[in-house]
This record gives sequence, C-alpha cells and structure tokens, in this order.
Amino acid sequence: MRSSLLALAALGAVLAIDTAPAAAQTGPIYPWCAQYGGRSGATNCYFANLWQCQQAISGNGGWCYRNPFSAYGSEQRQDRRRSRQDYRPY
Repeated sequence: MRSSLLALAALGAVLAIDTAPAAAQTGPIYPWCAQYGGRSGATNCYFANLWQCQQAISGNGGWCYRNPFSAYGSEQRQDRRRSRQDYRPY
C-alpha cells in the first residue's frame, strides 16, 4: 500500500513538472480609442476604424486617438506626418 502511494505521488510529481505553462489568451487589439469627458473620463479602445470612434463620441464629447498598444501589432505603421488623424472636436 505504501509503495503504491509513493509511486502515485512520484507519477504526480513527474506530470506536474512536465507540463508547460499555459499561454495567455489575448484578444484582438483595435487600432482606435475614444476618450470621454476629459482626462478623468472613460476610455474605450474597441473601434476598428476612425468612423466608428467618431460616431461613439458624437453627442457625448471627447476625442478619438490611435491605440498605443496597436503600434507594434500586425498592421504596418505609416509615416507619422501623413497619418495624423487624431480627432479633437472643440
């Protein structure tokens, strides 16, 4: 009984050591964010394009900006001087 318990514990230890760490699940990173109500307001970064972001902030106030986390994503980065599309209504 004692030897089978020891063998089972050893097998459990080997299986626990042999497992690889789980990979973190990541969702898609959308390229546009909306900032509502000034610096202390809410932020929403679930917009696939600038038009969606502008529609979300219309009537609410706020502005749209490029998602800083999508800068190193799969999409190509454009020249900063040509792609300046931040939208800030006054």
